[in-house]
Amino acid sequence: MNSSQQVISEIMEQVIKRDPNEPEFHQAVLEVLESLQPVIEKHPEFVKAGILHRIVEPERQVMFRVPWVDDHGNVQVNRGYRVHFNSAIGPYKGGLRFHPSVNLGIIKFLGFEQTFKNSLTGLPIGGGKGGSDFDPKEKSDNEVMSFCQSFMNELYRYIGADVDVPAGDIGVGGREIGYLYGQYKKLTTLYHGVFTGKGLAYGGSLARTQATGYGLLYFLEEMLTDNGQAIKDKTVVISGSGNVAIYAVEKAQQMGAKVVAMSDSNGYIFDPEGIKLDTVKKIKEIDRKRIKVYLESHPSAQYHEGSKGIWSIKCDIALPCATQNEIDEESAKILVTNGVMAVAEGANMPSAPEAIKVFQDKKLLFGPAKASNAGGVATSALEMSQNSMRLSWTFEEVDAKLKDIMVRIYRQTSGIAREYGCEGDLVSGANIAGFLKVADAMKGQGIV
Repeated sequence: MNSSQQVISEIMEQVIKRDPNEPEFHQAVLEVLESLQPVIEKHPEFVKAGILHRIVEPERQVMFRVPWVDDHGNVQVNRGYRVHFNSAIGPYKGGLRFHPSVNLGIIKFLGFEQTFKNSLTGLPIGGGKGGSDFDPKEKSDNEVMSFCQSFMNELYRYIGADVDVPAGDIGVGGREIGYLYGQYKKLTTLYHGVFTGKGLAYGGSLARTQATGYGLLYFLEEMLTDNGQAIKDKTVVISGSGNVAIYAVEKAQQMGAKVVAMSDSNGYIFDPEGIKLDTVKKIKEIDRKRIKVYLESHPSAQYHEGSKGIWSIKCDIALPCATQNEIDEESAKILVTNGVMAVAEGANMPSAPEAIKVFQDKKLLFGPAKASNAGGVATSALEMSQNSMRLSWTFEEVDAKLKDIMVRIYRQTSGIAREYGCEGDLVSGANIAGFLKVADAMKGQGIV
């Protein structure tokens, strides 16, 4: 075992010993550290300054009780979290996730990933994440408002325009952001950009809703172009049916691709004629129903229980936009057998390590989440800029800035991979590029 491997082994041992029941966090840390071996060898000063040991430990973790009253007058209690992971290059920035699966380990993994993703955007934002095990599905507006106001009664102490700027994530859309921001404003009397993803009437940015999905396609387009390919006329499978998936479908269709499948946590739809996005938008954004309702309008489509089966559909391009570890080794092998040429991640860490190895061994084009789904947080940072200047940019202005950022992320990621001897490995390229900026900032600020 060489010295860089020894450093990585020691850090992983420490991480697992401190937090033995956080497998997603362990997975995220290991992936980054393994990519950093050539950096450790080239920059021993980072090891001497304790950067690697410090960067895997959040600067602050907050966990709190969230009591609220449901429509039947019953008191319910959930648990809330906010993890301030790293502020070396700017205020903490990252979404809030409301989902029953949320626990501290999930939030830490997301905050850790966010640190490097935010670094890749080139914008001055650090990494953070938060959320709750509250499930907004099938809750009334009053119940969601009651929960959000109670959640903010505690969270407001730890956030601010120059401290920590949350946004949305799974289970947190425009409705939830509105209720959270309203309560923050009431508690603090401050009308400033402490949240992103706000409504257009109170400081939100045009193109923010579309940003993660659109950004994913801009990254994919640049990756394909750089390898002599194009998205036009390709068959695409996109998992999920939330904000990211919906607008990934929209942009893919605008680029001339044929999207044939989408999913939710219950199952997936397959429409060989191409997904009718207006129907999906109505189901998910207006009616808030399950994806299987799609068949009521399009009976020629198919619905299958269980979302994992979506990866058995033959396609040229796969875009996982649902949740972490949704593509396992078995699904990856099926995709390869069926002739997939490119995979780009729209969700956070949606491909298991074994799946990524399958893709890389077969020399597929693979866009890792840190790089390919950075469009949402990049546009959130643009929203912060607009709020600070008391200005609103047009949709076209924001969209153009977003595309430029995603193209630069691809070029930076691929360039760093080449520089550090792993050409074509965008996983390593993204991890190294994201790390270097944060590490330089941490080293310059001393032991804090």
